[in-house]
Amino acid sequence: MRVTLDTEVSSLMSNKRRASALKSLGVVTVRDALEYFPFRVTPAVRVGSIADIRVGEKVAFPAIVQRFAVYPMSRGGSRALVTVADSALPGVRRGGTATLVFFSYKRHYIDWLHGRLQEGALIVVSGDASEYNGAVQFTHPQVMVVEHHDSSALIPDMPVSPSSRSSASAPHADAPSVEAALARVSRPQPVYHASSRISSQHIHDAILAILQMLNMQGAQDGAVHDATASVAAQSATQSASARDAAESIAPPEPTIVDPARIAAQIPDIVPDDLRQERGLMHRAEAFCAIHNPSTPEEFAQGIATLRYEEAFVSQTAMLRERADSHTHRAYPCASPEVEGGAAHTTPSSPAGASTPTAPAGLLHAYIGSLPFELTQGQKDVIAQITDDMSHDWPMQRLVQGEVGSGKTVVAIAAMLRAVECGHQAVLIAPTQVLAEQHYESIRRQVGGLPEAEGLPIMLLTGGLKLAQRRKVLATAASGESCIVVATHAAFSKSFQAPNLALVVIDEQHRFGVDQRQALFEGDGPVPHMLVMTATPIPRTAAMTWFGNLDISWLTELPGGRKPITSVVVNEADSSTMGQMFVHIRKRLDEDERAYVVCARIDEDDADSFDEGYDAAPVAPEADLDGDGVPDDAQPAPPLHSVEQMSQRLAALPQFRGVAFVTLTGRDDDETKHDVMERFSSGQVQVLVATTVIEVGVDVPQATNIVIFDAEHYGLSQLHQLRGRVGRGGMKSWAFFVTRAAEGSLGAERLEVIRSSTDGAEIARADLELRGAGDVLGDVQSGKRSSLKLLRVVADADVIEQARADAQAVIEKDPTLRGNVQLAGAVLDFMRSTEADAA
Repeated sequence: MRVTLDTEVSSLMSNKRRASALKSLGVVTVRDALEYFPFRVTPAVRVGSIADIRVGEKVAFPAIVQRFAVYPMSRGGSRALVTVADSALPGVRRGGTATLVFFSYKRHYIDWLHGRLQEGALIVVSGDASEYNGAVQFTHPQVMVVEHHDSSALIPDMPVSPSSRSSASAPHADAPSVEAALARVSRPQPVYHASSRISSQHIHDAILAILQMLNMQGAQDGAVHDATASVAAQSATQSASARDAAESIAPPEPTIVDPARIAAQIPDIVPDDLRQERGLMHRAEAFCAIHNPSTPEEFAQGIATLRYEEAFVSQTAMLRERADSHTHRAYPCASPEVEGGAAHTTPSSPAGASTPTAPAGLLHAYIGSLPFELTQGQKDVIAQITDDMSHDWPMQRLVQGEVGSGKTVVAIAAMLRAVECGHQAVLIAPTQVLAEQHYESIRRQVGGLPEAEGLPIMLLTGGLKLAQRRKVLATAASGESCIVVATHAAFSKSFQAPNLALVVIDEQHRFGVDQRQALFEGDGPVPHMLVMTATPIPRTAAMTWFGNLDISWLTELPGGRKPITSVVVNEADSSTMGQMFVHIRKRLDEDERAYVVCARIDEDDADSFDEGYDAAPVAPEADLDGDGVPDDAQPAPPLHSVEQMSQRLAALPQFRGVAFVTLTGRDDDETKHDVMERFSSGQVQVLVATTVIEVGVDVPQATNIVIFDAEHYGLSQLHQLRGRVGRGGMKSWAFFVTRAAEGSLGAERLEVIRSSTDGAEIARADLELRGAGDVLGDVQSGKRSSLKLLRVVADADVIEQARADAQAVIEKDPTLRGNVQLAGAVLDFMRSTEADAA
């Protein structure tokens, strides 16, 4: 059977249980196995003789079994004591004796050990040295039985005489020679995320077996071509220092896998000249260095090579996608010329649609009607957008802005440019609450302008009555110039807008790629796309996930905004908790409002968050078995719920006479609308909710927000929630209530949010502490969630270098016809990205 990267692992393994366990980890094909990277590597183990062993160190040594004895234990089971010595081995100037100890309640295990460790057997031992009754002892060490008594390389620098060789065979051999056994147990060992079904060691064994199969196949094929010979030459040069270091620790190991033999089956993706310029390994060599490293330095070099490759492929894909967008046709929305009070419409109205009269000067009138001066950032971004929309290819722009930086004004300006040119515009929000707020805001700010007379401004949500829904759908389908504010309903096939010139997507990470693409299907012009996000994204992260978009940054806050005071409150501190409630009551008495945010909806919920929750993942070092739970985890107290907290707060004397209301993701659309109306109008003063209020909720009178179990949220989400207050020019407060212990990771994360209001700084900390998938919503982001090694904060330099290199390659070879492997990797990357978002 010929093995390729697409061969299924199950077809290569006789142990079907192990194959099934690998499949549960996402390892289905040979490619999956090679790309299942270890998260760390153990240090190399020193090789020595027994007399040189120091208690407390991990060491490997050869020895001969002198005695095997079994003793019963008082509470059942057996204890096997194996006495080994190396004084009979040639070259050992000062021999020694050690004891290997094994405990077991299973008799067949002791019998199995006895069958392997017979008196006179030559073995190699690796383990942590301890001391018992003045003697060196190893408890459950790793033991390899050597096939032949070939002591030619038992100890480094050992003088060997022909008489010292023996041809005695071991009945249960693990290695053909002492040299091979020592190399196996002393070399660094990769550590993989494992599970209760399969250990890290068994994962390593399976991947090594696959590499050996590829190696044997390469040898049979005689696949050492000129290209792969250059790999071997480069390998010899680049790895010389690593091998020198290895030889000072252990004897050289016979080649298990030759990168030159498997290079034809694992072809390089990075162009040869670029790889050599950057000092990288060949791809095949990098896989060997990661899964079977001789030294930690070699492992690090392999990781660095594939990390760069991942950055290079992703940036090439982004730049190709960006270039491809210019090949599509869009409605050009240039500033309309005004003659006799009416604007000329573009000549590209859809067939069969009535030609509307565009409202002249609407954008200029809207900006002039605002009760505040636009920030310079808003002016610059609006200028960028209007310039983009004047072209006959689709705009693809991301506007990233701090909470409250005025993104909505920018979005309205873009939509008005589309409708004043005689076209249609759609704004899509992730929730009905946010869609309704956008609709009311646009209707209030635009609908009253004389220039907007007769301009339909419509709301499309799943909660509309049938007659209203039909009216909105009919207006959109007619091609009439209009503005539609919608939720996911805009992605349905029933929504047709043949004159659609602009799509604005608010909080894009709440939508998948397939949903966004549904708006751009069809034979007509492709709409301009404006994506908005308040989730702070560091520059390199934006380059990685949104490198196909032009990016605008809104960093200034509109005038009149006051800084929000952030306070971390330990829930066990009853005095501070009481002071917090007294403070909130005083603000309520001044006709202000307060939010209270809880993780769960009610007591019947499992301890998981309502929609929008981003939990901090378990650090790999704390979760060596890979089950997602820290190995030293203790049962955690239940998280607070909306139901419980609303009842508890209403019963406090500080809130006597205060009206409370709740809002969760389970509420229907009508209830959500009613709740927000009552809260905004002041009928109720405290809103107890889940994170459904995280995005876009705008109540100017809200000046206080209390977030319970704050240590369980992502920093960017806490920053978003904090942005729900301080929107009306009044001094505001955010209280982060926590049960995290002082000095813990949770407390450290809350200190970041307490001490900073800089969204970029918070985002960097969030990415470092949690990872990009958690911060940006992984699958929902629809963007590059399949990255395996690239770290968008720590690898900023790598990403920027890779982008520059990708740009240079594309300038020389726009279609990548001369870089076939790179073109295939780019295509695979884009497919995996879309699959992740589906």
